[in-house]
Amino acid sequence: MIFLQHFVFLSVYRYTVVMIINGNAIADEIKEELKRAVLTLPAPPRLFVFLVGGNPASKSFVARKKKFAEEIGISFSLRQFPEDVPPAEFISALDAAARDESVTGIVVQLPLPPHIDTEAALSMIPPKKDPDVLSPEAVRRFEKEESATMPPVAGAVAEILSRAGVLVSGKRAIVIGKGRLVGKPAAAWLSREGAEVAILDRSSGDLRGALVGADIIVSGAGVPGLIKPDMIKEGAILIDAGTSESEGKLKGDADPACADKCAVFTPVPGGIGPITVAVLFKNLLELTKV
Repeated sequence: MIFLQHFVFLSVYRYTVVMIINGNAIADEIKEELKRAVLTLPAPPRLFVFLVGGNPASKSFVARKKKFAEEIGISFSLRQFPEDVPPAEFISALDAAARDESVTGIVVQLPLPPHIDTEAALSMIPPKKDPDVLSPEAVRRFEKEESATMPPVAGAVAEILSRAGVLVSGKRAIVIGKGRLVGKPAAAWLSREGAEVAILDRSSGDLRGALVGADIIVSGAGVPGLIKPDMIKEGAILIDAGTSESEGKLKGDADPACADKCAVFTPVPGGIGPITVAVLFKNLLELTKV
């Protein structure tokens, strides 16, 4: 195993050189760049995060963002609501943050409880304050290539493939999941870069038959061990963005044994997740220029 400049590890399996992405190391490198950038600003940006309920995974994600913000010198504010918060109260608080000139960025931690209209809530975030790129207008600008920011998962995919020296154009890409956090933005970016993209979900039928010929796979299904080694070809690029809990441990969509067949592989935990958080803050600083 050799530690590389771009924070990946190499191992050799059959005829395939395997790059196992060290997401924590890449995130740390971005963190140092952002820390220096914050020092050049007249005032540190302020991130305002909204959290509803006590979902352990959501609280963990928020804690990770808070830690990153503190480490790069960004002001972090958290507004937490009970699970049964009236929708009008939640929307009113979002509106106040949207109008507050001291707030640089707003993050609504998903998922929201069913009684709150997620689309309506995200619509309250002005594009100039949306580092998650989740509001309808921010998504439209991203898809039309009118924005300098990218949805964090798509940005993390781009970061990984760039560092790994992967040329996306002409590749056959499969995206598993159609969600707003992983599937849709990842598919949009891959298509923009010239890949032939297909999006699958649980109703798509023969998953193995679809995956076996794919050059690039991005998975956000949230089903532990969904992808097995015999479902992918030798030398595939597998980016696992599907995080879920199983037997008290954080697991991804891909069986870890898939790594031995891949040219590029992101483990869970420690793969794309930390990079996604770093891209969120990269976006936040970009929004200070808007």
